[in-house]
Amino acid sequence: MTDFSRHIYDALTAIVSEQIADSIIIPCTLLVIAGMAVASYYICVRILTPLTNLFTKATTTEWDNDILDHKFLSAVSKLAPAIILAWLLPQVANGHEAWTQWLTKICYIYIAYTVVRLVNVFLQNIYNGIEKRKMYREHNLSVVVQALKLVVICLGAVVCIGILFGRSPLAVLTALGASAAILMLVFKDTIMGLVAGVQLSANGMLHKGDWIISEKAHANGEVLDVKLTTVKVRNWDNSITTIPPYTLVSDSFQNYQNMRKAGARRVARSIYIDINTIGFLDNNALERLKAKGLTDGVPDTEKNRVVNLTLLRRYLENYLSNHPAIRKEDKRNPAIFMMVRQLQPTPNGLPIELYFFTYETNWKKFEELQSDIFDHVYAVVSEFGLKMYQSPAGADIRYRLEDNDSCNAITPRQ
Repeated sequence: MTDFSRHIYDALTAIVSEQIADSIIIPCTLLVIAGMAVASYYICVRILTPLTNLFTKATTTEWDNDILDHKFLSAVSKLAPAIILAWLLPQVANGHEAWTQWLTKICYIYIAYTVVRLVNVFLQNIYNGIEKRKMYREHNLSVVVQALKLVVICLGAVVCIGILFGRSPLAVLTALGASAAILMLVFKDTIMGLVAGVQLSANGMLHKGDWIISEKAHANGEVLDVKLTTVKVRNWDNSITTIPPYTLVSDSFQNYQNMRKAGARRVARSIYIDINTIGFLDNNALERLKAKGLTDGVPDTEKNRVVNLTLLRRYLENYLSNHPAIRKEDKRNPAIFMMVRQLQPTPNGLPIELYFFTYETNWKKFEELQSDIFDHVYAVVSEFGLKMYQSPAGADIRYRLEDNDSCNAITPRQ
């Protein structure tokens, strides 16, 4: 009989006879242990938890409020009864070693589970505090926290297996190493997602709130969440696309976040000029353009033989450089510049590309600005004696046929 049981036995013999005390010593000891476990739980819940809450509210920092929240204190409260049971149950093993041994193992497994849950809640609370304060936004800490949680869970599982079979955790790890090939096959997606998630986080390739385009995954929208095995994207049509992180690492995807940070969004759009309308401008045409103010600030207008397309390009360059919503060339960022250039002629005409960056990165406002600029471009082309190429439609062909018929009707016979 252990010292703990001896104290209970002495208390019983003071009340009942020794014969009765011998028969009820084990049930009474178990009741005392259970009562102590329940009492420890309620002491943590009713006394320690309120005192901790008062302490966190009294401090000036907010970190203790985030870390010592309800979930964390609840896990601590559930840990105390398990420790008491695991400590005192072996002292009732007098003649009942088999079942007390199993009860003790169950208690130790429960302790390991509670510790794992406690550590995971602690990690999650730290991450929530960082997210609330918008710290380290350039790093995807969500994947790192999930990876740490997975490591803690794996270690807890190894400890529980060791407790269940009476082996050390090192022996369990050795046995698992022998079956590594099977484990890698079973947990292939998890392992690949873990590695890919760490790569995305370490290289700053993806963050929550980024606008990405993945052609393979048919995703075009904002990243809602980045987890260990999935990346959730809300497309612009409000549908949800779930992408494995390994897909984003192994295949290319487009991230527009740097565009938002730089405050510059690119426009690279062409208009097609009918080549048959390109020619030299005479003095009357130049004077007409000058009268309309279309040559103000445009070079080459004093030359004798000015090509209308050249003048249009110069005008568009001047128009874009003076537009308040278009970014000027930046020496600190050589990638931001502006130009109006010719592209290779096509069967649809001569492409004139307008390449520039706007200050506006919001999608709706960007499209409105781009439309306003090209509305002006489309309207001003005809002022230079040029026509934009357009494939003939049914109405154009019908008009031609009707025009030919009318000409044939008035032509006298020879």
